Amino acid sequence: MNRLAPSTSAYLRQHADNPVDWWPWGPDALERARELDRPIFLSIGYAACHWCHVMAHESFENLAIAELLNEHFIAIKVDREERPDLDTIYMTATQLVTGQGGWPMSVFLTPDGRPFLAGTYYPPADRPGTVGFPRLLRAVHDAWTNERALVTDQADQLDAALRREVSFTDHLTEPSQRLDLPTIRHRLRDELMSRIDEHGGFGHAPKFPRPSYVDALMDGDERSRQAATLTLHEMSHGGLYDHFGGGFARYSVDDRWRVPHFEKMLSDQALLALCYLRANRVTANDEWRDVALQTLHFVRRELATPDGYASSLDADAAGVEGSHITWTPTEVTTVLEEAGLAHLSDAVIERWQITPTGDLDGRSVPSLAPGEPFLTPPRLDAAHRALYVARRRRPQPSRDDKVVLEWNAMVARAFFATRDADLIADGRALLDSLRATHLVGGVWFRVGQCAAHATASDLAWLVDAELDAFEVDGDDSWLERARDDAAYLLAHFWDGPTPTRAEPVSGIGLYESSDLVTDVLVRTKGLFDGATPSGHAVAARALARLGLIDERADFLGAAQRLVEVAGDLLTKHPTSVPDLVDAAGFALDGVEVVIPGPESTLSGHVRLMSMPHAVLVTGSGSSPLLVGREPGWAYVCRRGVCLAPVRSVDQLDDQLRAIH
Repeated sequence: MNRLAPSTSAYLRQHADNPVDWWPWGPDALERARELDRPIFLSIGYAACHWCHVMAHESFENLAIAELLNEHFIAIKVDREERPDLDTIYMTATQLVTGQGGWPMSVFLTPDGRPFLAGTYYPPADRPGTVGFPRLLRAVHDAWTNERALVTDQADQLDAALRREVSFTDHLTEPSQRLDLPTIRHRLRDELMSRIDEHGGFGHAPKFPRPSYVDALMDGDERSRQAATLTLHEMSHGGLYDHFGGGFARYSVDDRWRVPHFEKMLSDQALLALCYLRANRVTANDEWRDVALQTLHFVRRELATPDGYASSLDADAAGVEGSHITWTPTEVTTVLEEAGLAHLSDAVIERWQITPTGDLDGRSVPSLAPGEPFLTPPRLDAAHRALYVARRRRPQPSRDDKVVLEWNAMVARAFFATRDADLIADGRALLDSLRATHLVGGVWFRVGQCAAHATASDLAWLVDAELDAFEVDGDDSWLERARDDAAYLLAHFWDGPTPTRAEPVSGIGLYESSDLVTDVLVRTKGLFDGATPSGHAVAARALARLGLIDERADFLGAAQRLVEVAGDLLTKHPTSVPDLVDAAGFALDGVEVVIPGPESTLSGHVRLMSMPHAVLVTGSGSSPLLVGREPGWAYVCRRGVCLAPVRSVDQLDDQLRAIH
């Protein structure tokens, strides 16, 4: 009997019909393990994970291996994107045991959820240097049956090490004096400049986009901006970007951004779109705006669901990685001949570098030749359309239709950042939809159908997006929502007394999981930024922005506390927390730009500017910053000190340049 279906998760649905008796994570599975006195085999993965599907096909669909699992273990399968809290706990255990991590994650637990052995992918039979999965299962069963004391001792030791590791935040040294933000920013940029290479990006292959790093460089001097510009150009012109279907792949397997790992994640699309839009505002280079808009059009076209946007597209199609994206010159020529566009073949092959030798198994990943613009030239539009249509006739990758609150809030932020009326309307509609589907009985959930409680990151990104919606036009309903959701974040995630307006804020940060979650071994705190910003950093930014806009000591104080507890990391290792460096600008040094009344030339101008660490308050709503201030004037304030009100765009520009 399989208990995984039905599910909102494509990852769980994909494996629901194999012969393993999978349980979902929860008290029923743990109680069953206790009743039968069996260890738990926990498999954690996600829908776009190639090796997760390989192990499923090789081992979980194998009747003999499935019988071993069903007879001697309680098998639990978890989608890491639904339950990032569980993923953090057991990934930490895996790294402690093996020195590295990855997915699929394969962890053996005692019936109370404590890990005693952990690894990643295991083959279906012994290979040189790697134990086969069946041999491992038999060995674990034998140890559980005949050497229980050793297993229990190993679980005790690993549990203690795990708890020390995940309580890292609680033992950080706090600074004895005010943080020196300019020095921290300089150190961050200097360290990033030491890592940048001739192809843009940071570090060797595999090469991941790091939008937060690019943003940090874009805020620097001319040299660091050139490094950011190089990275933006190489990512969008290389094979990392899908030049016929749109959107960015997860990462590049080489150091030139030429050959990607083809999975596409919603979070990457949103974060990269935000990065390119910010670069456009800083540099006035319209190509960066084009990249962002094309990326968001891909999201709207390929990832839309009735309730929001899907989580990912697989790297594989019909079992072959990248087969839906790559081309040969012969295929290009055939498609264009059939479309009556044979005369464009040479130009197409040259522009998108489709070569006879190819980049991957004799096939080419389209990338732009040197000197080619990002947008397709009008003379090649018809050829581009013909190739896109032909590509759509190929087997397509699977899509994971989970609507993750955090990632959809990122998309809403990107929509608002475009300043495009249609996309802004989409952003508002998306936030409305998320509220209708993910808020049930006053409780926020990470995905629809109450599958898992929302995380701190979910709530932080949601508040951030609601504040963006407020800044678009001053509609007070968005500010009211942001207040409510920030209060929920502090009430359910804050480690310490819930911050109030009347008392100084105390405590040591935010847990990743809500206090409503009762099925985790330990509540973790995420501080380091990775593929996505940490919930710690996003919460600091969102709470600081709300505290500035609403003059709320509890929200601003909580943001400042999040910065303070990580002060030692900010000072000594800023590249590990770049998003918190950015958030600190709002929490410790934020600027308020107040333009009361209806939309005006002044407010319209500000919305098109690059204003790091500034909030914008317009309209006639409930923000205390509007009280006693005259429509038609602009007021610029920082740390309780305001400059003289001004009425012209030039005067406002001068003030903003001076205050920054």
